[in-house]
Amino acid sequence: MDVAVEGAPVPSARECPECRGPVPVHETYVEWCSACDWNVDPGAPDPEPGRIAAFRRRLAHAYGEQLAAELEHGADADGPRRRDASAALAQGVSVLVHSLTALLVVGGTLLIVLGWATGVQPVVGALLLGVAAVLRPRPGRLPKDAQVLYRADAPELFGLVDEIASALGTTGVHAVVVEPRPNAAVTTYGLRQRRVLYLGLALWEVLGPQERVALLGHELGHFAHGDIRRSRLTSAALHSLSVWYYLLAPTPPTRLLDRFVNACVFLPRCVALGLLQLLDGLTLRASQRAEYLADASAARVGSSAAATALMDRLLIARAVGEGLRRESVAAGMRGGRAGRAAREEAERGLWERLAARFTAVPEREYERLRRVAARRGHSVDATHPPTHLRRRLVAAGVPHTALVSLTGRREAAVAAELAAARAVTARQVIRDFAG
Repeated sequence: MDVAVEGAPVPSARECPECRGPVPVHETYVEWCSACDWNVDPGAPDPEPGRIAAFRRRLAHAYGEQLAAELEHGADADGPRRRDASAALAQGVSVLVHSLTALLVVGGTLLIVLGWATGVQPVVGALLLGVAAVLRPRPGRLPKDAQVLYRADAPELFGLVDEIASALGTTGVHAVVVEPRPNAAVTTYGLRQRRVLYLGLALWEVLGPQERVALLGHELGHFAHGDIRRSRLTSAALHSLSVWYYLLAPTPPTRLLDRFVNACVFLPRCVALGLLQLLDGLTLRASQRAEYLADASAARVGSSAAATALMDRLLIARAVGEGLRRESVAAGMRGGRAGRAAREEAERGLWERLAARFTAVPEREYERLRRVAARRGHSVDATHPPTHLRRRLVAAGVPHTALVSLTGRREAAVAAELAAARAVTARQVIRDFAG
C-alpha cells in the first residue's frame, strides 16, 4: 500500500493492458485501472504471523461482516441477553485462568516451605513461583521514555478531551502519552486504573482539525461504550493464556529428551490454545461491536465527513510509519559534523515534512487503497473490524455535524502545548534510527 512520498507532478495516461481503458500515470503512485481493477493491489498481503493472530483475523472478518450488516440496517443482534451471557462466560473463563495462576503460587510456596529437606522440591517451587510472576495480572504503567503530559502541562488539549468526553457521556483522561507511531489508543494505568490517551504524532500530524476531533472521539468512545475485552480481568487472562501458549511451545527435537518434553507439553499447550480461542470467541464479537460504536462516537463529535476521512487516513498509516523511518535513516546516512547538522535539520522539520507529504495524497490513491482494503480485509490489527467496513458504516449512517470544533485560537493553542513534546519525540526518532 505505498503512497506518495514526494511532490505531485501532473499525471499522464496509458492504456490498460486488460480492458484497454485509460490509466492515469503518476510517477509517485501505483498505476491501476479503476474500470477493471488491473494492478490495483501489486503488493502481497503481510499479515501478522502466528496461529493465534490468524484465528483472530478470521473471527474479526467474520464478525465484522455480520455486525456491519446488522448495524447498517438498524438491527442489534447482540441483544442484552446475548451480550450478558457472553460476558459472564468470558469472566468465568478468566477467573479459571487466574485460579490456575493462584494454584501455582500456592503450590510453589508449599513446595518451598514443606519440602526444604529434599533440596529438589524448593527448586521446583521457585520455578512455579517464577512462572506465576510472569502470568500474574498487573496494572498498566506509563512508559518511562515517552513524553507524558498532564493537565497542568496542556490545559487546552485536556479541555478539548474533556469536552469530547462530556459530549459522549463519559469523563476525560488523567494523562496523555505523546509517541511517534501512527496510531492512537486509550487504556488505564496504576492500581487506581487512571485513564491515559496514547497520541501517535505520525497519525495526529497528517489529520485535519476535525479529523483529530473524530480520532479523540473514537478513542474516548471506548470508555463510553465499554468493552469486555478491555476489562482488567479479561485482558489479564488473555495475556496469561498467550504466555502459557508460548512457554509451552515445542523445542526442536535434536535429542531424545527434547522429544519427551515436547510430548509432555503437547496436551497442556492444546488446553492453553483451546482456552485462548474460547476467550477470543467470547469477547471478539463484543470488541468488534465496540469498535463500530466508537466510530459512531467519532462521527457524532467530529462530524460524519471527518470520521469518514479518518478511516481513509488509517489506510495510509503503515505508509506514514515507513515514511517516518525513511526520514530517520536518511538523516543518519552522513557522519561527522555534517551528519550532526543533517540530523538537527531533520529533527526541526520532521513533522512538517511528514504532514506535507501525506496530506497531499490524492483521492484516486485513497480509492485504490479502499479497494485493496476490501480485497485483503485490511484492519488496524487482528482484533479490529476491516477498515473498509468501518468506513462504509460511518458513511451510510445518519449524517452528523460536529458537536466539538477545533479551529482558530484553540487549534493554535493545542499545537503550542504539543510543541515541546513534538521536538523531543522528533529527536528520539532521528537518533533511534540514525544511531
